[in-house]
Amino acid sequence: MTTTTTPSAPPSTPPAERATGKARGPGKREARWGMILAAPAFLHSLIWIGIPVIVALGLSFTSYDMVTSPVFVGFDNYANIFSDALFWRAMRNNLVLAVVGIPVSMLIALVLAVLLNRGVRGQSLFRTLIFLPHVTATVAVALIWLWIFAATDNGLANVALSFFGIDAQPWLNDPDTALPAVLVVTIWQGIGLKMLIYLASLQGLSPELYEAADIDGAGPVRKFVSITVPMLRPATFFVLVTSIVANFQTFDLIYVLTLGGPANSTTVITYQIYQTAFQQLRMGLATAQSVILLLILVALTILSRKVVGGTRGD
Repeated sequence: MTTTTTPSAPPSTPPAERATGKARGPGKREARWGMILAAPAFLHSLIWIGIPVIVALGLSFTSYDMVTSPVFVGFDNYANIFSDALFWRAMRNNLVLAVVGIPVSMLIALVLAVLLNRGVRGQSLFRTLIFLPHVTATVAVALIWLWIFAATDNGLANVALSFFGIDAQPWLNDPDTALPAVLVVTIWQGIGLKMLIYLASLQGLSPELYEAADIDGAGPVRKFVSITVPMLRPATFFVLVTSIVANFQTFDLIYVLTLGGPANSTTVITYQIYQTAFQQLRMGLATAQSVILLLILVALTILSRKVVGGTRGD
């Protein structure tokens, strides 16, 4: 009698193994190669960012002048910061530059991006001219604006005012006008990069959305509010976060234009850190100020994520 054997089916992955993610496959291989390829960047960040942050955190609890050995002082540096009116004056100036300057520059950049996305004549030239201030060295930009805001009658801003019968203004020499003048420069310099990011995002939007809106009878304003702005949320989040970081890193512009004056009316946190570290040689206090600046940037980034959202699905 002949016995017939039925070929057995290949074993399938047990449900428990699939549930625990132990099954081997392309996904696991891709994850492994992803970690291997990301390892150099991770090591670079660990060595050049992670370790210095840890060292700075340790130095923030010491009194250190770069000559003698650090002396542990506990939370004295942080207590000095919270009681330092000048530090909080610098914080206020940074917040003014951020709260006023960033939204204005983002709005101008978005409007320019929408106009350029329509294929206007000379589009390449306009892109270059708008983006040029961003790639120009900040020191060169500051020197140009020093001439524009010169307190004499030869300053370009005062020449423009003279046509309207307005007397010359001491733009950068008056505490009441110095910070607004710096604000104008930061807005002007920041428009180019924001415009380019918005323009790239606009060119990636599906034209079918606007065609459907045309069928529904939506006007340009309605399409801008209901389609363009929501679809640009990822770009808006990126622009907002990078603008906040750049705002709190402002140093060379202040150094060339005003040196934090007059009467500390334009001083910012990075300029205060520079003065504390390299003019007063109080490195422990300066690193404590840097730690507080880092915490502020992290908090503002999280807040921006909550307000704007980083993806279209948020």
